[in-house]
Amino acid sequence: MKTRLLGGIAALLVAIIGTVLLVSYVQNADKRALADTETESVYVVEKTVAAGTGIDKVAGAVVRKEVPKLAVAAGAVTDLNQVGQKVAAVDLMPGEQLLATRMVDAASILGPARVQVPTGMQEITLKLPIERVVGGTLAAGDTVGVFLSVQDSTAKTGKTQLTFHKVLVTAAQFSDGSTAKSQETVATEESSKGALNAKKGSTSNEGYLITLARNSGDAERIIFATEFGTVYLSKEPANAVEGTSGVVNTGRLFR
Repeated sequence: MKTRLLGGIAALLVAIIGTVLLVSYVQNADKRALADTETESVYVVEKTVAAGTGIDKVAGAVVRKEVPKLAVAAGAVTDLNQVGQKVAAVDLMPGEQLLATRMVDAASILGPARVQVPTGMQEITLKLPIERVVGGTLAAGDTVGVFLSVQDSTAKTGKTQLTFHKVLVTAAQFSDGSTAKSQETVATEESSKGALNAKKGSTSNEGYLITLARNSGDAERIIFATEFGTVYLSKEPANAVEGTSGVVNTGRLFR
């Protein structure tokens, strides 16, 4: 009986020792495989990193690993200082090498209510009531016609003109700064273009923030009209026919 018991214990110990040796062998397999291979230390993603997230804000999301030089991807990050304060342009998945080309400035990550500002342009934001933004239907990415109206104290009359055509709307928000969404977005919970349809609990008295891209000279004129007159925006898509009858005043209104 004792012999059987001792034999069972011995077999169990042998099994345990064998398991430990096997696990150790497997764990060191990578090191043995790389023993005679030239390697390079790069950063590899271990946990999913969502687009728009900075690597410095995700503890343990990336780790430094030795990778065969032949398997190092172009642009692989070898020093996190290369990344700095940049954020992921796309979702980064576990197992992939961290690439500098997938890291971008946070400002370039645009949400559904933003579009990129064209090179050479600057942005100005106008706070306008709903009737001046096409009933609140404008969206980031739309192009608009800009109507400027001012009072002429000398002639004791007002003047209105469609001054600028196809001006790009780069941002569309409610007056509290929150992202405005189209009715389709609310209904389907999918990203659209940030159209300015009325949200629950909002009123036209709150106004809308419409950001336009324009050169400095045009921006000055729009701001002047905003300060000393009024501004209306029309929805003017790319296929809209551009035209104006010039400056409209009391004398020309009924011609």
